[in-house]
Amino acid sequence: MRIIPVASGKGGVGKSLVAANLAIAFAQAGQRVVLADLDLGASNLHLVIGHQAPAKGIGTFLNDPKADFSKVIAKTDIPLLRFIPGDAEIPGMANLKASQRNALVKQFLALAPSTDILILDLGAGTHQSILDFFLLSGQGIIVSAPAVTATLNAYVFLKNTVFRLMYTVFSRGTAAQTYLERVRKTGSGPRRLYIPQMLKDIRRIDQKSYAKYFKVAGHFHPRLIMNLIENPQDVEVAQKIRRSCAEYLGLGIEHLGIIYRDMLQDTALASRLPIILYKPQAVLSQAIYRIADKILQSPEEQFDLDERELDDSFQEAALEAEIDFESKTEYVEDLLHSGALTQGDLLETVKSQQLEVAKLKKENNFLKLKISQAITQGFTP
Repeated sequence: MRIIPVASGKGGVGKSLVAANLAIAFAQAGQRVVLADLDLGASNLHLVIGHQAPAKGIGTFLNDPKADFSKVIAKTDIPLLRFIPGDAEIPGMANLKASQRNALVKQFLALAPSTDILILDLGAGTHQSILDFFLLSGQGIIVSAPAVTATLNAYVFLKNTVFRLMYTVFSRGTAAQTYLERVRKTGSGPRRLYIPQMLKDIRRIDQKSYAKYFKVAGHFHPRLIMNLIENPQDVEVAQKIRRSCAEYLGLGIEHLGIIYRDMLQDTALASRLPIILYKPQAVLSQAIYRIADKILQSPEEQFDLDERELDDSFQEAALEAEIDFESKTEYVEDLLHSGALTQGDLLETVKSQQLEVAKLKKENNFLKLKISQAITQGFTP
């Protein structure tokens, strides 16, 4: 069974849209798929796939030790796709206890005989349980967007995931684990020390733990999807995430592809239909199918890409952005000529994009101010 966790660091980048539509694309390709809503405390994935409000969810199972987990798994109107609802009604569900997390993992792994692909739509943030679910697979997907805050959140999520992996691998009482604890308590680690430098220190003081970490980390290869892009230039933002991960985390990431912002998504959501069912030929839908094909064509476990192959994945994404931009432009022209899209609709879209640009500029100025203040404080005698 292929496990695909989908994360974003924080909300607002279309993580659930990607998870839901990928699940449908896999099912249409003949895969037996289970889609699990692990955005506990804010569960609404059923709305994205057009499923009725669930009577039972993961919260039901976690709050009743005698509950039958199979009763939580719901059939959908989409052949080969089953759905595990989350739970937005039970307080505290967003922060699972270790015993609850382990119970869920056990149930997920038990799905293997009847499931080809398990997609985990994770909650926002970097809570320990979210990081642990992401680490269930070496091929987790991080969804980001061109906005500065979105790319920063994606990087922070991956940084915390790498630190969580180190804490998981280093046994209690080892010199490596003691080193990590000292770094955490003094506050000089994740912010001031690069992970490659930390690993050099760990190699010097605890070679056994160092070797153990690299054996496990060798199977950790997260993948990136850039969503909500507006033009081909937005693809360049992905390179910033890649460079930061390589320099500060010692981590290589693969680019799975890009997805353009599409106003049809809102229409599809209002119609209670996933976009690839509402409009299979839409540029957004075709991007989903393309990404799904890449995943299905890749090895299921323990694959390793060299630097050239990672380069190729980013170059391919840039090319796809150019091609999809042309398709998107032609599509808008067709809608205008057919009368399905009026000039008023087009003007409204432009206005909304201008508001989005203004918002991003404010965020950028705010971050510049924070960086300037941090630099000033850092050089104050």
